[in-house]
Amino acid sequence: MRKPIPSAAPVPAAPSGGSGGDGRSRDRYGGRLVAALAITQTAGYGVLYYAFAVLLTPMQRDLHAGTGQIAGALTVSVLTTALAAPLVGRLLDARGGRSPMTAGSALGAVAVLAWSQVTTLVQLYAVLAVVGLAASMVLYEAAFAVVIAVSTPARRPRALLAITIVAGFASSVFLPLTGFLVGEFGWRTALTLLGAAYGLLAVPLHALTLPGRDRVRGRAGPAPGPHRSELVRTALRGRAFWLLAAAFLAQTGAVAVMGVLLVAYLIALGHPPLLAATVAGLLGVLSVTGRLVSTALSTRWPVALVTAAIFTLEGAAAVLMPLIGRSTAGAVVAVTLFGLGFGVATIARPALLAERYGTSAYGSISGALALPVMAAKAGAPLLAATMVPIVGYTTVMAGVAFACGLAAVALTAYYRVPFRPASK
Repeated sequence: MRKPIPSAAPVPAAPSGGSGGDGRSRDRYGGRLVAALAITQTAGYGVLYYAFAVLLTPMQRDLHAGTGQIAGALTVSVLTTALAAPLVGRLLDARGGRSPMTAGSALGAVAVLAWSQVTTLVQLYAVLAVVGLAASMVLYEAAFAVVIAVSTPARRPRALLAITIVAGFASSVFLPLTGFLVGEFGWRTALTLLGAAYGLLAVPLHALTLPGRDRVRGRAGPAPGPHRSELVRTALRGRAFWLLAAAFLAQTGAVAVMGVLLVAYLIALGHPPLLAATVAGLLGVLSVTGRLVSTALSTRWPVALVTAAIFTLEGAAAVLMPLIGRSTAGAVVAVTLFGLGFGVATIARPALLAERYGTSAYGSISGALALPVMAAKAGAPLLAATMVPIVGYTTVMAGVAFACGLAAVALTAYYRVPFRPASK
């Protein structure tokens, strides 16, 4: 059993959503905040990330570039998001969510409009880097920092779950929507419409709903720069932080590889392309299912151990894929088992960070952790795709299984590092 030690971070008081600070006012404000973020996260992921997959082929044709050259722009975008994450986290801690996320959504809309006008690869890469910067300011990492700053531990899991359940359907909504727009109007007009719609939706919702610096500091008490910096330095010096980094880096890389290569692998196993795409499409639905299951289990067992068990299940699914994946039933079983863990890290990571480190420097610590995790998301699929012609899919799946197992071991070790859970 772990021996608790004093928490390193003071924790904010409960939020007050209205002038009276009563529970109903808090609930109303919390409901508005969650609803606004659920909408903007769905639109943000749909426009700033998922639309790229539909646009890849028409951009390749118009820009006279290879698939790899176009796909490299998305890698640049994700890497920019990773590099910007620590700075954005510190900004969120210092100023609250309103200013950074409003500015980020405006920047994202402008960047998408600029994307519609690119005529060269250099322009595409530059614009996608700006899209990546905007994504770091408006997507999950930023949204979770806002929710955690103003919510109590009791309400926090439900708030995070609600946002991720809605946003989990971003691909289901925006992939066909983008495809329809491209088919009707062409990819440039499609991007113009998507960028304008995103700006008109996200900018006012962020500006009118999210907490500003005064609201966050009014709840948390003053958090001067040196104090927050010391909290971050203490976290980064601790073994627990690096165990979390190892766990989520490994699992994020594994999930990214599976997300990119699964359709191609199922086709290589002998399945027709339509069936392969349909089975792979289960991942989106199952990511929502996995979040519901993990949240329910975490009410009875520690989040770290529940998450480690699900990561282990993902590793087993990757091992099973080459063994049973040639039959339709076997492929469905393996994808189902892997898919249950597809979105679990999204809600486990903020829960574990807030539990151990509190909320005073959450954005800064989360941003520091996001840097290697997002880098894995960007680099792992590229590495795996390069290795497939050399070592084959079976070896790559073994690597995915190993990464999931490593993540489970790291989380189990993390659970054994003593601490006192933060509470309000």
